[in-house]
Amino acid sequence: MVSEKLKSRNSISPFYCMDSYASFFATFGIVMLVFVGIILISLWKIHEKAGKPGWTGIVPIYNVIVELEIVGKPWWWLLLMFIPYVGIIWSIWTVNLLVKSFGKSEGFTVGVILLPFIFLPILAFGDSQYQGPSGKSPQYTGPELPAI
Repeated sequence: MVSEKLKSRNSISPFYCMDSYASFFATFGIVMLVFVGIILISLWKIHEKAGKPGWTGIVPIYNVIVELEIVGKPWWWLLLMFIPYVGIIWSIWTVNLLVKSFGKSEGFTVGVILLPFIFLPILAFGDSQYQGPSGKSPQYTGPELPAI
């Protein structure tokens, strides 16, 4: 009788729920790797479309510096992105300028921020073309005034 109780206790492994946790986290990890891969490939292509080497899109920190060049802003904006709360605003602004550099609107910016794994490939592999920093074409300033 005692041996039957021990058998019934030992038949349930104390780690039986670890299998479900492991499979959940393995699945979650694979899905996240797919999303990150999509984003990295898209950044590579976006940098190539803007006339920069593609590998600059996947190097941390340096890719932000290159994106600031693409949108026509100074490198020290990167430092502003490290300031708590203010950095979020500067990052969103930079994304907005990047999207405008390819001729898209503010609505597309919201899409890139909320669903980058969908909107970045649209920007990268779609028909949008790089239009210069922040999508501005050179403005005509008129004839220069003679110096007095």
